[in-house]
Amino acid sequence: MSSFFERLKRVRIVRAVVYAIVGIVSYPGLVWVNRLKISGTENIQHLPRRSVLFVSNHQTYFADVITFLHIFCAVKWGKKNRLGIPYYLLNPFTRVYYVAAEETMNGSWISRFFALAGALTVKRTWRVEGKEIRRGLDPSDTRKVSRALQDNWVITLSTGNYKTFCARKKGNCIYH
Repeated sequence: MSSFFERLKRVRIVRAVVYAIVGIVSYPGLVWVNRLKISGTENIQHLPRRSVLFVSNHQTYFADVITFLHIFCAVKWGKKNRLGIPYYLLNPFTRVYYVAAEETMNGSWISRFFALAGALTVKRTWRVEGKEIRRGLDPSDTRKVSRALQDNWVITLSTGNYKTFCARKKGNCIYH
């Protein structure tokens, strides 16, 4: 079942449907409640179609990645520094994956649904089920990210950065 789920994440139409559903639900919160301010979208327009890594200081997987997805889709449709009316969800930019903790993405039906939007699930090396641990990096996790970067963009969220403007932990987000 797991390999079927992994293959399903690579189907463009499945990801487009997930983007549309998540986008419609999240749009009011981004635009009207939080009053999202966007700048620098002119830089996104000229990025290559593959091998682009975005590193985000994050609060949650969901808020950061959903915001990125809205912005990427809006830019694809020619929007500059704004989301506007979300008709961009009719044909979203789906060439993007995001790195997420396997434990988090298997936690609820909502997170499993959101994983269909392109989650590259990795095993945490410092914590499992709320308990501190020490385990080595699983090389297959790094390979997942490297493979995704070959043909897509990838969003990664630095480990342990849950406070605004905090420094990134050394050794994070280095992929070759």
